[in-house]
Parts: sequence; C-alpha cells; structure tokens
Amino acid sequence: MRKVGLFCILVCVAILTISCNRKVKVLRTDTPTSGYAEIAVDDCFAPIIDEQINVFESSYPDASIVPHYLGEIDALNLLLQDSIRLVIAARDLTEPEKESIRSRKLVPRSQKIAVDAIALIINKENTDSLISVSALKKIMTGEISSWKELNPQSKYNDISVVFDHPNSSTLRYIRDSINGGEALGSALRAQNGNKAVLDYVSNTPNAMGVIGVNWISNPNDTTNLSFIDNIRVMSVSRSDVATPANSYQPFPAYLAIGEYPLKRDVYVILSDLRGTLQAGFVSFVAGDIGQRIILKAGLVPATKPVRLIQQKENLF
Repeated sequence: MRKVGLFCILVCVAILTISCNRKVKVLRTDTPTSGYAEIAVDDCFAPIIDEQINVFESSYPDASIVPHYLGEIDALNLLLQDSIRLVIAARDLTEPEKESIRSRKLVPRSQKIAVDAIALIINKENTDSLISVSALKKIMTGEISSWKELNPQSKYNDISVVFDHPNSSTLRYIRDSINGGEALGSALRAQNGNKAVLDYVSNTPNAMGVIGVNWISNPNDTTNLSFIDNIRVMSVSRSDVATPANSYQPFPAYLAIGEYPLKRDVYVILSDLRGTLQAGFVSFVAGDIGQRIILKAGLVPATKPVRLIQQKENLF
C-alpha cells in the first residue's frame, strides 16, 4: 500500500511539474455581441453612454458592459496602465500615449463619434444670460469676478464658478482653448461630478456652472430646441460685445454650422483586439442607432446629418 501511495504522489508531482513548465494559453470568450467588458468614460458623457449601453444590451442580451465614470485624466490613465481597454473621452491620444500602448504589443485605435458643446449654466433667477468668449476668459482667469462687471444692472455681485471635477475635460478645455494656456483663477471650484454642478447652480443665484451639454438637454424634445427647466443656459458670442443677435445657445444645429464657439470632439479609444465585446460596442456607437442616440442627447453625431430647424420669433 505504501508503494502504491508513493507511486501516486510521484505521478501527481510529475503532472504538476509539466503543467508549470508549459505556458497556459488563456482564450477570450467574448464576442462583439456577448460577454463582459468594463469601460472608462469621461463623466461629462455619463447620460449619453448610459443610454448607449441600455440600448446595446437590450439588442444583445448576452452582453454586459460596466462603465466607470471618472474625470478625463483618471479615465485615460486606466487605459495607459492597461487596466481597461476602452475609453470614451473628449480628446484623442497624444503620440507619446500611443507609443506607450504600442510598447505593450497593443494597437491603439480611435474614432470620432460626436461633437460636444461646453454649456454655461446659471440660476433661473439670474437674467444675465449673454456672454462673450473674451469676457468668459476674463472670468476664468480671475480678471472679472463680479456679475456687475458684466452688467452694471445685475442683481448679483460675486460670480461663483463651478466645474464638475478637478481632473475634468471641461476644466482642461477652458484652460487650453479659452484661456490659451493661462492659469485658471483661484476662485474656481470643483464639485463632485456634473450632477453636483447642476444641483449647485439650481440652488445658488450667483453661480455659473461649466458642464457637458448632454447633462442639460431635454430628453422629451425631439427637435433639440430646449433644455431642462431648472437652470438657465447662457448664450455665447464670438464678438467682444454679446448681443441677442450674435449670441448662441449650444443647440446641435448651432454646433453643426459653427455658430456656437464652445465645442470639442468626442472619441472612443480602443486598445483591445478586434472581435471583442469592446470592439462591438464601438461599432454600435459609431453606427446608425448609436449616432441617433447621440443626436437625441444634444450632441452632433460624427456620421449622421443634422436637420436644421429655423425658429421663428413670436411677433405678438
């Protein structure tokens, strides 16, 4: 019996030794329409990506996509650290970032899926809803700090500017595209996400919020000509003096024809292999249904034409 027991032990040891010396090949089990995948998403786009995932999973019941909504820097860092293989962000990768991914024998791929607007929102009680890009820059650098400097007749004094996140893409956009790289003013405040920006502005009469337009689009308006009604959306002008005639709100039509100045591109960035669930989701978002969802959310789809509707003024 002892010999039999010893023989069994030796056989087990031999099998384990062979197994340890042989490379185990891990096979992926997901497909473009099934399996499990985690993705990182700029929190600015949370409402629209939630809708994309809901429709995608309804169409493909065997697919499960789990989004992580983060600031832009945190989301991209997950991709660069190979902790995640798909990111949705308001910028493409830089060349050094692409090289970092290639160094791990992966192929970075990106695709523009939409044009987004940065919306400026104020409290419903505040009627100072016109602003020029030049005045916005002065606010963001701290040169202007009072509503009365914009409009001497304003009811309010200090401008309380709030962003969604200290690592957000909206903050980067204002610093790089509006301030021209100049430092942001010290009075600017970061909240804990875009919903917190909405809550703060709706409850603070002297507030100005900087937010992605899909957070304020009216989901019940198929014409994309209105916003949610608990805040007021500012009209922005490229001219030094903002007037009703030269100022525009962030409607998709004004984005499409270039009248609204605060706009940026949205990308899906993938470092995964073709044929995976992540790749299938990218194809969906860039396809007809996904682009319709983008338009419904108040953004301009990258591949679907935008229907322009002229609103006639009420003469009575």
